[in-house]
Amino acid sequence: MSSEIKPASGGKICVTSEGNNLDAKVDPRFGRCQYFIIVDIDTLKFEAVTNPNIDSMGGAGIQSGQLIAEKKVKAVLTGNVGPNAFQTLQAAGVDVITGISGTVKEAVGKYKTGEFKPTGGPSVGSKFGMPPRK
Repeated sequence: MSSEIKPASGGKICVTSEGNNLDAKVDPRFGRCQYFIIVDIDTLKFEAVTNPNIDSMGGAGIQSGQLIAEKKVKAVLTGNVGPNAFQTLQAAGVDVITGISGTVKEAVGKYKTGEFKPTGGPSVGSKFGMPPRK
């Protein structure tokens, strides 16, 4: 096995985002991010999907994971992912990469050059990112 970095090519990835374009900041939350940016890593053509689960009282990680799995992406780039979302994505064969920051475009560029390695497990506990109770 070679330890050299292999550039990624072909297919689509998902980046959690605070805005609906490639210049937006990466959202540190997966299940409750504002947008999912689905990017073709070869052409940089993208689709901005408003997250319908942002205000869910529960199950946001699972529901968001299912939504992204249906988009046939090969990886998710985000700041953090909880146990339910991680399990849902892993079951669908989607690589999860956490600790991502900067802009969506920067994250895609680093992914393409092979700088990121898939995460081995959730980076936060369940209920992370839930809105405060009023």
